[in-house]
Amino acid sequence: MGKIVLEKERLIFQRKDELVVIEPYGENCLRCRATRNSVISDESWTLLPPVTQSQCRVEGDTSFATITNGDVKATMEAGFPWYGGILCFYRKDKLILRTKYEGDYVNKYVHTEGDHYATKVIFEANEGEHFYGLGQETEDAFDRKGSTCNLVHYNTKSTLPFLYSSLGYGFFWNNPSPGRCETTRNHTLWCSDSTYQADYLVFVGDTPADVMKIYSDLTGYSPRFPQWAAGFWQCKLRYESQQELLSVAREYKRRGIPIAAIVIDFFHWTEQGEWKFDPKYWPDPTAMCKELEELGIKPIVSIWPTINPKSENYEEMSEKNMLVRTENGQYGTFSFYGQQTFIDPMNPETRKFVWGKIKENYYSHGISNFWLDEAEPEVHPQQFGHLHFYLGNGAQTAMLYPYYYVKMLYEGLQEAGEEEIISLTRAAYPGSQKYGAAVWNGDIVSDWRALRQSVTSGLSMGMCGIPWWNSDIGGFLSGDTESEDFRELIVRWFQFGLFSPIMRLHGARKRTPNQPEPNPGIIERSGGPNEIWCFGDENYEIIKKLIETREKLRPYIMKYMEIASETGSPIMRPMFYDYYEDEICYTLEDQYFFGEDILFAPIMERGQVERKVYLPKGNWVSVINGQTYAGEQWLNVQARLDQYIAFVKEDSTVLAAFR
Repeated sequence: MGKIVLEKERLIFQRKDELVVIEPYGENCLRCRATRNSVISDESWTLLPPVTQSQCRVEGDTSFATITNGDVKATMEAGFPWYGGILCFYRKDKLILRTKYEGDYVNKYVHTEGDHYATKVIFEANEGEHFYGLGQETEDAFDRKGSTCNLVHYNTKSTLPFLYSSLGYGFFWNNPSPGRCETTRNHTLWCSDSTYQADYLVFVGDTPADVMKIYSDLTGYSPRFPQWAAGFWQCKLRYESQQELLSVAREYKRRGIPIAAIVIDFFHWTEQGEWKFDPKYWPDPTAMCKELEELGIKPIVSIWPTINPKSENYEEMSEKNMLVRTENGQYGTFSFYGQQTFIDPMNPETRKFVWGKIKENYYSHGISNFWLDEAEPEVHPQQFGHLHFYLGNGAQTAMLYPYYYVKMLYEGLQEAGEEEIISLTRAAYPGSQKYGAAVWNGDIVSDWRALRQSVTSGLSMGMCGIPWWNSDIGGFLSGDTESEDFRELIVRWFQFGLFSPIMRLHGARKRTPNQPEPNPGIIERSGGPNEIWCFGDENYEIIKKLIETREKLRPYIMKYMEIASETGSPIMRPMFYDYYEDEICYTLEDQYFFGEDILFAPIMERGQVERKVYLPKGNWVSVINGQTYAGEQWLNVQARLDQYIAFVKEDSTVLAAFR
């Protein structure tokens, strides 16, 4: 049957084949660890030490006990022999979680290798509960209730194992192993494919902001957002040469269009794993960066973590165990212009070595901002137990890769003296935000469904502690700049970009018939044109005005980026974030707040010029007609292609930006 041991600030439950420990972890938070091994591990992964003192109280006896830390409480019952201990969690004495046994307790642990097990934690389902978080993927569900989620990264999917519940609590699954989360009608299940122990934290608050503040205490806060990054970023697949890039930058300036950054995408390099410009097409990076600086445009360079034996760095990195290997020692985990493997940023020596190359070949020319592509990493097949990382087998550690990848750039730039650091990255893990990660949702398709899914992705990432987020405006794959469908889509996506944390145009557009052939010797040719004057004359004027409005919104954006850095509250917020007492707001997935004062309702269907919008409590001014509307009602709102549906709080000064 097992018994409970009460200590000053923790509860311990021990029986044959199971050890469970519950203890306070900062304010209003409890941490639970459970293992089939005889000792609890102190490994915290990306979890930070508590920043506040707990107010803990332990009561009970060997059969039933309670641990209370502020507003969160857990009870432990020794239970029946075949069930093991029963755990319940409470928020201010209201039950929020109760463990559920599906079969006997032994089924929670299935041996994988060594002292690691496939481990499950299962809770009873709560009627009417809503869940938000788990990162981003190409799906339409923002409310995760009634769904399942594979806990794994891949291109277009970045998993952060955290959920916010409408019952007023947060749940952080502190296991970097791939696995699964089920938030279905019959249970809530968390599963790690291979781990030493289950490790999770439950924390509560009066508001969503209170819960997100605790989550940020646990995983970190974004640093100061660079002011330039609040503007418009120009990007395409891809600028093939220094001359082409500068001609586009000059043209933006000639036209008087505000532009903050321009991106030098992949295969500008000599070889994968060399991290330097090909001098044939980029003959004078220093002069290029100097001219861009004079134009007020930041250059951003794409970095890939791939490497192969043709790289001048391969032998040294291989011999010093700086690369991801299979468990049998072979390289080759990604076929892209030859068999590639990936650098292993979990190894501090790898981070030091690769940063040294980046500093020598990019930073020395004046480039201090980077695009960290392939950040998952993109291995094929996705059998992480086949891979060996510095921190262990991939079945136990693979989810950490994007965290250490962005850490490599952050610490290198910080050591070089940079104070405002931002890195565009294709994946993230809890804690990535504290290293300046600006996540985007990968190589999505250029269609209307992907636009809808980008809205839910951005909201989900905001509810996972990632306030710096963006999507490729127009989508990435198969956009035809000469089709009427795409030209309508790009305008509606730009409207969404206006109210995204980062406004960045990108995409692999279809090549046009009159487009020049690629430069001779180019490995990866460019896509079609992707500058704002390439989508038709009428669209050009619409998009130009949207970028000009973005410029006016910069002070407002910077205000909320500061708030994010201090509190963990994102600028892109679900409706319930500030209106948590309004039940309707928990059901809205296609409209959201941009800060506290702007409500945006994107149009996400081809040919659509009207949609319903819900206004919460208060008075709201339409940016289309300037009229004021009372809240707590639904409206039918019309918006031509050159209009977007947004409402501003009646007394907000940001209203002037839309006039």
